[in-house]
Amino acid sequence: MILHDYWRSSAAYRVRIALNLKRVAYRAVAHDLRIGAQGTADYAALNPQRMVPAIAWEGEAGGVVLTQSLAILEWLEERHPAPPLLPVDKTGRAIVRAMAATIACDVHPLHNLRVLTALRSEFGADDAQVAAWMARWMGDGLAALEVMAARHGEGFAYGDAPGFADICLVPQIYSAERFGIDLGPYPTLVAAANRARALPAFEAAHPSRQPDADPQ
Repeated sequence: MILHDYWRSSAAYRVRIALNLKRVAYRAVAHDLRIGAQGTADYAALNPQRMVPAIAWEGEAGGVVLTQSLAILEWLEERHPAPPLLPVDKTGRAIVRAMAATIACDVHPLHNLRVLTALRSEFGADDAQVAAWMARWMGDGLAALEVMAARHGEGFAYGDAPGFADICLVPQIYSAERFGIDLGPYPTLVAAANRARALPAFEAAHPSRQPDADPQ
């Protein structure tokens, strides 16, 4: 299994965590998004969106390429059901999927590299305006998640074991810390993220632990 990756991509970070939790072996192929390495013709043939992550797997006839982190998480859950990353009950699964989608669909896309680059290059935003943009959209999403985690969490973002919600939360908290977002209003999320990222599967997936990470 090949994971098309970038060390600081939140979406790829999610997939690394899930692969580690499921104990699925993989080989990472790095694409430096800062220099547009994901835009090559070869990679576009695999992933027409020219984004990471993508999973290339030869286990089925002709092989398969999967894109979009949430779709990959669902595929891993179905193919490798242990340990489970979704609750047993249908309502619980829907809640966890909503929590994951709040980050992956509503928060993260508004502050990823291509959006921040467009704000600066196409709309002339300065550093202060970009920082305000990130704080606004991260704050809105984290505020909603704080309520959900306080309601449904029992040590982790949902329940008493790591799952999809934590897999999305930990990279988002990493991004918030990286960009200097005030996390004081979100004590439940911070506690859940800290508990999750202390686990070996989360530690090994951390951006700084990846082979293509910038030197410290």
